[in-house]
Amino acid sequence: MAARRAFAAAASLSMLFALSPATAQTPLAESIQIGLSTDAVSITAGFSGADLTIFGSLENPDPLVARQGRYDVIVVLEGPPRPVVVRRKDRVLGVWVNLDSETFENVPVSYSVATTRPLQDIAEPAKYKQLSLGAQNLYMKPADETDSPATIEEFTAALRDRKAATGLYSENVGGVQFLSQNLFRATVRLAPNVPVGTHKARAFLFKSGMFVKESSAQLEIRKSGFEQSIFRVAHDYSFFYGVFAISLAMLTGWLGRLIFRKD
Repeated sequence: MAARRAFAAAASLSMLFALSPATAQTPLAESIQIGLSTDAVSITAGFSGADLTIFGSLENPDPLVARQGRYDVIVVLEGPPRPVVVRRKDRVLGVWVNLDSETFENVPVSYSVATTRPLQDIAEPAKYKQLSLGAQNLYMKPADETDSPATIEEFTAALRDRKAATGLYSENVGGVQFLSQNLFRATVRLAPNVPVGTHKARAFLFKSGMFVKESSAQLEIRKSGFEQSIFRVAHDYSFFYGVFAISLAMLTGWLGRLIFRKD
């Protein structure tokens, strides 16, 4: 009996040592990290847009996959979510009036994308929908979900088109460039009318068309100088700011009447 136990223990130990090298040689999973040179961007009233550079790195990349160029990175800078009302104008008796409207909840005010290649060359469209990645795949939640799907789709498309026309939704194909096998640089566009608030930078790593990992960081965009003072007063003391604005408008109108009146 003792000999059997000793043999079993020896067999188990030998199996453990046999498996240990295989375990030690198991490659670590790839991951991605991004870093911002600053966590805040200050803009003034004369801000005309800018390019924001985001640096990142791949951790534990497969050298063969990297040499073959089968790693792809998509970087997104997503603005703060806010409710948006989309209205449709129609001509009635020769006058353009707002007839129908649709309200969407928690819509990113801005959405800038940078990619290594065109999206259709990186992964299947279903994968982007699953990740809600790309302006065309963002889920715009309607406030009234009882509306017909056709109506919701029509207003959703109009909202995306409007955002793209104003530069708030943009795509920079080739905006992500690998500097080495594991270091990359991404350039995303800040529109002239970029909203203030907390923006979220997200990086998605793909390997041969398959999603691997995501990393994120936050960026604060705020007004500076005199504009920041006005912005703070308008939000912190909205009532007094409103009274002051109305009084200033009345005073300006009265002075204009005095200056340009005809005797």
